[in-house]
Amino acid sequence: MTTVFVTGSKGFIGRRLVTALNEIGLTVDSLDDDYFSEPDWHEVLELRLQTSNPAVAFHVGACSDTLEQDVQLMMTRNFESTKVISDWCLRNNKPLIYSSSAANYGVNGQFPSNLYGWSKYVAEQYVIKNHGIALRYFNVYGPGEEAKGNMSSFIYQAFIKNTNNSKVLLFPKKPKRDFIYVEDVLTANIYGFMNYDKLRKDYYEVSTGVASTFEEMLNSFKIEFEYADANSIPEGYQFYTCGDSGKWMDGWSPRYNLSQGLKEYRQYLSASLKKSE
Repeated sequence: MTTVFVTGSKGFIGRRLVTALNEIGLTVDSLDDDYFSEPDWHEVLELRLQTSNPAVAFHVGACSDTLEQDVQLMMTRNFESTKVISDWCLRNNKPLIYSSSAANYGVNGQFPSNLYGWSKYVAEQYVIKNHGIALRYFNVYGPGEEAKGNMSSFIYQAFIKNTNNSKVLLFPKKPKRDFIYVEDVLTANIYGFMNYDKLRKDYYEVSTGVASTFEEMLNSFKIEFEYADANSIPEGYQFYTCGDSGKWMDGWSPRYNLSQGLKEYRQYLSASLKKSE
């Protein structure tokens, strides 16, 4: 059986990707971030790759806290580890599918506006230089994100607050986001691997190509909300993100629009809530 390598296997997307790859008959060698506790983690990571000798590496693992200000932690987790994996893949002629981010666009649509965005941007550039594929995820939501805490999607956090009878607050001025369902993120990764030769050495967006308000999401879930004070909006906040279908992988497109994704996700969350009662 074909063996593939997945980092970040205990995270939201990584865990779901491991399952999706297993379902299409691939053997997954998974790696979480425990190896960073080793002083010689570079060597540990490279040895794992060499021992595994995968047909492809899916590098999903990262520090995903967009508010993290520890430069050493952020660049080690998001750039240095990517560099090790990318160099190994290049030397051994192995495909690399890298999980990048729409945070690369920042607030001006050109460059990142925070440390997290820059860490993903420079890693993405390195991957592309080494002939890999980078996938820029927009705002991902869906089943499996329960352990992400403050980094979980807005709609998940709103659902939990509403369940606990807590107030749901929105920023005023109706910011918009391109919300992408996790199932489409999984198909994008697999499609990139299956079509690697024609797609390598570039980045692609994983998005719906439609920007929606947070109000639309809450109305879909029938969750009431109020508006926060405008002074609570953090500096560098992105008021608008929207993917461009012209930057999707040729031959790939999302299967879920926002309405379809939210309907399926609401069913999942409601069922999970009933099980916990």
